[in-house]
Amino acid sequence: MELTFIGIIPARYASSRFPGKPLADIGGMTMIERVYRQVSKELDDVVVATDDERIMDAVRGFGGRAVMTSTEHRSGTDRCREAYSNLESKADVVINIQGDEPFIAPEQIRAVKQCFIDDPTTSIATLVRRFDPALGWDALFNPNTPKVVLDDRMNAIYFSRSIIPYVRNHEWKEWIDSAVFHTHVGLYAYRAGVLDEITRLPQSSLELAESLEQLRWIQNGYRIKTALTDAPTVGIDTPEDLERARHLLLDGKL
Repeated sequence: MELTFIGIIPARYASSRFPGKPLADIGGMTMIERVYRQVSKELDDVVVATDDERIMDAVRGFGGRAVMTSTEHRSGTDRCREAYSNLESKADVVINIQGDEPFIAPEQIRAVKQCFIDDPTTSIATLVRRFDPALGWDALFNPNTPKVVLDDRMNAIYFSRSIIPYVRNHEWKEWIDSAVFHTHVGLYAYRAGVLDEITRLPQSSLELAESLEQLRWIQNGYRIKTALTDAPTVGIDTPEDLERARHLLLDGKL
């Protein structure tokens, strides 16, 4: 039987670093509309999960679908679970798309879908990128860019804000040229039943230590399948990121 997928885009208005971010204008279009339109190139079933009427109205204004969710959620995963339930969706797999990735590539969504199509045992999937040594040590060291190590079947073994793996018998300045490193791209997909299970788990010790929710799942025995992507991502966390994205768009680089 053919698998069915739903794309859910969590989008909240409140943000300590960038309040109202989903409604920020990028080249005459709100950020949330750009995300929605990019996702809709690959998925027929797409909905924004929000906690604010302003975002709800904006989505409906461009003809998109939106559903209200609680203001109390700790993560986008929790918001996706409530949205899936509120919609009474019957989709087999829920794809959690970050609302601050206005230029997400359809092929990235396709890659995470393929994890479930190719392997019926996949319960959770995400994307990883091979680190480009040309970006330099500072980019690899950046704790805001989680690193991930993989087994030979492309399952994630561990995620960390530290550099992993540790490269023994080499000076740290030689690490980039001595090992292959992967960074995490925050696009998740979950079988619907698994999404319900993982959002009921208490926070784990590893999750609390690293502030990475996927460690809760691994610590509780869930396997996370990964797919490689080389498509560029432009995440927008701050007003400064927004300005850079606007300039890239004007320069025709996006």
